[in-house]
Amino acid sequence: MPNIHIIKGEFKKQLELQLAPGIRAGFPSPAEDYLHDSLDFNHDLIRNPEATFYGRVEGDSMIEAGICDGDLAVIDRSIEPQDGDIVVAFINEEFTIKYLDLTHRSEGYIELRPANRRFKPIRINAEDDFEVWGVVVWTIKQWKQ
Repeated sequence: MPNIHIIKGEFKKQLELQLAPGIRAGFPSPAEDYLHDSLDFNHDLIRNPEATFYGRVEGDSMIEAGICDGDLAVIDRSIEPQDGDIVVAFINEEFTIKYLDLTHRSEGYIELRPANRRFKPIRINAEDDFEVWGVVVWTIKQWKQ
């Protein structure tokens, strides 16, 4: 099962970066040559610092959701997981990142669904040691080293 390694973040320092307005994938507009706003990851991306962790993704079971090997997931443990959320789950002593599928709850099980056709859903029954550990609220990827 692909893993995710949990990392506790440090949220005390303020980090402000300049935010470019409306980055387009086509030709740049000369009128947008000026930076107007700033982005502070601690303020803008993290709602609940005490309950927020990072996780480094291992494996490719979520590639069709845009989550790749080596990406960082921002995980908020204070959010109530909903059907269809991307979650970090702890199952039988391992962490994994998958879609939460609650549609079979009335039948006595739930599923963790990958976003890669090569992988099968993980069926969770009452006998499994299982916990939704947190909800993924952001992913961060590195494009160049």
